[in-house]
Amino acid sequence: MKKIAFFDFDGTITTKDTLLELIKYQKGKASFYTGFLINGPVLAALKLKLVSNQFAKEKVLGYFFRGADLSSFQKACDQFAAHKLPAIIRPGAIAEITKLQDLGFEIAIVSASAENWIKKWSDKMGARLIATELEAVDKQLTGKVKGKNCNGEEKAIRIRSVYDLSQYDEIYAYGDSSGDKAMLALATKAFYKPFRQ
Repeated sequence: MKKIAFFDFDGTITTKDTLLELIKYQKGKASFYTGFLINGPVLAALKLKLVSNQFAKEKVLGYFFRGADLSSFQKACDQFAAHKLPAIIRPGAIAEITKLQDLGFEIAIVSASAENWIKKWSDKMGARLIATELEAVDKQLTGKVKGKNCNGEEKAIRIRSVYDLSQYDEIYAYGDSSGDKAMLALATKAFYKPFRQ
């Protein structure tokens, strides 16, 4: 009997948005708040659904990281994963992942955040990672997303490109936002905001 569980990362496994926390960690709080003030109009347009999630994300990524050396950025992401991520991981999520693994479930993390700062954690948990990829040219970040932002319908598309779901008897999915609805719809058992105490 084949079983698999898909987990959203930001807000489901974590208590905070990890992109925002990563920016604070790498750039400092003053630069973080200045940057979000400058990008305020784009973020307001996102709230009003006037621009796409990907468009707004690329504006923010471009502002903070365009031209950054990829290896230095990755090193900082690894430090963030080691020192900051553990404090914002929900204990209930860890317990659930561990319980499911004991029951023979494959685990996959499916995230709109970039793999750069999640992969170390997902590897440690023994989970596969399906996440947004950041574009780099000549080993420098462009501030763009490579392909599509792994959010909304793209989550379901990416899952189906990796897994033949017809081979699984049980499919669990865990999410906390509208961006997870397409993924939750794939499941035989879906959990919405499951680890909020």
